Amino acid sequence: MFLEAKQVVKKYANHLALNEVNLQVPENTIYGLLGPNGAGKTTLIRVINQITGPDSGEIIFNGRPLKSEDVHRIGYLPEERGLYKKMKVGEQAVYLARMKGLSRHDALKKLKFWFEKFEIQPWWDKKVEELSKGMQQKIQFVVTVLHEPKLLIFDEPFSGFDPINANLLKQEILKLKENGATILFSTHNMGSVEELCDHITLINKSQTILAGQIDEIRQSYKDNLIKLEFTGDSNSIKSNLTDNFNIEDIRNTNGHQTAFIKMRNDATINQLIGNIINDVQIIGLQEVLPTMNDIFIKVVEQSNLTKPVK
Repeated sequence: MFLEAKQVVKKYANHLALNEVNLQVPENTIYGLLGPNGAGKTTLIRVINQITGPDSGEIIFNGRPLKSEDVHRIGYLPEERGLYKKMKVGEQAVYLARMKGLSRHDALKKLKFWFEKFEIQPWWDKKVEELSKGMQQKIQFVVTVLHEPKLLIFDEPFSGFDPINANLLKQEILKLKENGATILFSTHNMGSVEELCDHITLINKSQTILAGQIDEIRQSYKDNLIKLEFTGDSNSIKSNLTDNFNIEDIRNTNGHQTAFIKMRNDATINQLIGNIINDVQIIGLQEVLPTMNDIFIKVVEQSNLTKPVK
């Protein structure tokens, strides 16, 4: 594993922020770190960034315990942006790049590339306070990735972006992965998780409650629900389906009909087709998998029913 958290515990006064949390992030993946507000995500990110230390447990980075010098191999985009409002954009970008170990010459060269790519060259001599929130976030994203770190940590990177710029940033994150970066991605937007992430860990009440590959998790929470699009008499479907199938809903959709059919565990799609093939024209048929949003809500609510950790 490229990044691991092993049994990490962190306490603040009487608050247990992390309770033996584990994390296993494979190299060259986009890994989602999920959880409701106050779950412990930001604390874990701060531990990985060495902003604070764990009370027990350890962080393994690229096969060995995390060291202070590894900070130059990590890029961190926090949810609360940290640009200096009174500084000029270009001056600040160069300053932050130098802090990450780049020479002034290399910083200027790389910044020119990114500023042209994001079409923000006219803002070079503007003060940060003159920029919109979205423009400030573009600047912060650039200085986060500029030194080409092996590990990138993005905490709510799309906050404040309009759909066009959010999509632009998503494409850049995917390109960073293609170019070899490993990305830890924290967000409440489950649609973005499905679009971008390979794996996730879900934390609630300071503990890991779900972890794994996105596709495997969605498969494990499926409810044997089939979406059937067809033309013909819906009553014939109702009369010809066996007890293995139950129609949950039928609705009209753009000139045809869509039925949602629940199958018993031992039933098969072939049996379903055999029940209806002589009575309707099938346009489309697919298994309905739960969204990550549905799974997030279900798992967190189940976790909240358990006795809280003291």
